[in-house]
Amino acid sequence: MAQAYKAETGSEGQRPEGLRGRMRFVGRRTGAPGGGWLPGMWRRGLVLAVLALALAGLMLVHAHVPNRVGNLGSLLETFLPWFGLLVPVLLVLALVRRSATALLALVLPVAVWLNLFGGLVLGHGQSRGDLTVVTHNVNAENGDLPGTVRTLVGSGAQLLALEELTEQAVPEYASALKATYPYHVTKGTVGLWSKYPLRGTKPVDLELGWERALRTTAETPRGPVAVFVAHLPSVRVKLDTGFVAGQRDRSAEALGKAIREEPLTNKVLVGDLNGTMNDRALSPVTSQLRSTQGAAGKGFGFSWPAGFPMARIDQILVGGAEPVSSWTLPRTGSDHLPVAASIRLASTS
Repeated sequence: MAQAYKAETGSEGQRPEGLRGRMRFVGRRTGAPGGGWLPGMWRRGLVLAVLALALAGLMLVHAHVPNRVGNLGSLLETFLPWFGLLVPVLLVLALVRRSATALLALVLPVAVWLNLFGGLVLGHGQSRGDLTVVTHNVNAENGDLPGTVRTLVGSGAQLLALEELTEQAVPEYASALKATYPYHVTKGTVGLWSKYPLRGTKPVDLELGWERALRTTAETPRGPVAVFVAHLPSVRVKLDTGFVAGQRDRSAEALGKAIREEPLTNKVLVGDLNGTMNDRALSPVTSQLRSTQGAAGKGFGFSWPAGFPMARIDQILVGGAEPVSSWTLPRTGSDHLPVAASIRLASTS
């Protein structure tokens, strides 16, 4: 009998190899001494878990990242929404690693990101208020002025602000827009076209040595509205000096002062601010006014660069008035997208 068993199994009375293999597999599945697969799910992926917690912490305390070295804090805040793309990357790695620890840790960056930007993702319904405003950096090298005008006029806005106007382009835009916007004012490289009368126009000193901002009053049927149009200085990212934004930051201080001194209840600031609402350097302005996109927009409303928008640096901000909706317009011949907003004016009676 023993001989027969030995002949059939090819062993010295030991268990068949297939059976022993199956028993080892069961041991791993159940956490028995032979394997420990379930406990391993918690031991694996500790590095991924640490990365997930670090990502959550960075988004949570972004305002405390110092600007002393290369304006690192402002650079981070400019592209803060994009940090959410790291979550699916870590999720895939956690699934490949079969790490329960990493999966659990990912809950925190997801919660932080949704707290910061969930309202924009969910969005708001588009509706119209008392006043529709559009702002557009038309680009000094725009080769399609007629197409740009068609897009802007098609928005139905009562107020239309343009930035990066050249001396040659001003009369061309004035002529093309005259039928729809009988009133307009320009100062330096910025201008405002309006369906309502404008008065009290003056330049706003951005401490640049030339004019890139103005303040005027639009006499709307619901009362006067103080309108500021501004184009803050550009920023640069350099390997040796980091995020260069000193002149923009000083201009933001000057613009914030002008807004603070404005006596009218309803205030609107439109223009290319070369910064996002998350950028602390714009706080002299953003601390006084509300972003229409942040309050009533659908999606992030990224406006630059037009080919693949990565940041919203073209802004419509209001004080007194209530944002109703905010959106971007189709691409024109500029490297920026036009942005639009509808607002409800506060009663001034």
